Amino acid sequence: MDINRDTGETEVLKVDGGLLAYDVTGEGPLIVLAHGMGESRAAYREVAARLSAAGFRVARMDTRGHGESSTGWASYTRTDSAGDILALIRHLGGPAVIVGHSFSGGAATIAAAQEPELVSAIVEIGPFTRAQRMSLRAMATHARYRNGTALLMGAVLLRSVRLWKRYVDYACPGARPAGFGDYVAALDANLRRPGRMAVVGKLAMTAPTDAGARLADVRCPALILMGTLDPDWPDPAVEGEGIVAGLPAGLGRLEMIEGAGHYAHVQFPAEVATAVVDFVRSGAHG
Repeated sequence: MDINRDTGETEVLKVDGGLLAYDVTGEGPLIVLAHGMGESRAAYREVAARLSAAGFRVARMDTRGHGESSTGWASYTRTDSAGDILALIRHLGGPAVIVGHSFSGGAATIAAAQEPELVSAIVEIGPFTRAQRMSLRAMATHARYRNGTALLMGAVLLRSVRLWKRYVDYACPGARPAGFGDYVAALDANLRRPGRMAVVGKLAMTAPTDAGARLADVRCPALILMGTLDPDWPDPAVEGEGIVAGLPAGLGRLEMIEGAGHYAHVQFPAEVATAVVDFVRSGAHG
């Protein structure tokens, strides 16, 4: 399947502070897909197509300041994004399963804790959901973590699209889906639009403490998906286990995607979609 194939017509939801772009495909229980920092809903093209084919109504959203959504928001915290996700669920008629990548993984946690009646389950892919502490020892001994961190910090501090693309390339080791080059080209074009890299910088400066503080308040099942080669952590499994440990007992589960970096949904859409479908059908969705 081609990751650059469109899956739905763009619609716009007006909320307090700006406009949110999204699209919807398929029929059935609602799943909302929220991307990570510097991305757009295009990152979920393959996953969305598979989820729709599996019998779900799938909404992909551009988070505030990204894709076709507006810039100029007053703030860009995970709590803000959680409110946007919940607004879309209310608009579309929930409850919904929320799938959040990276920054939006933390937002999914907050949304589930804030309005449990609207969120039946959450799936977090490579999520930044807990407070982070750079490991100087790992920076010295772990090349993948050191190189990934350097590229990410350089892109954010310099607001460099070139370095951001190098980070994305590094964070997708090995397997590349058909059309990956076009995907990166589209990412480049989007981030060169006025104000987009400034938004990336603002998101990067928001610590995920607001998400970590709500882990114990989650009342729905949660699936954490981590790539075994994710360069954002010295040991991605340890980070995933920490998130599960912060949830109420019995609610969280960790699955590792072998060979994936930080963008498992882009590299391995079939595996990610299967994990989501199996999780939901196993009883995560009421």
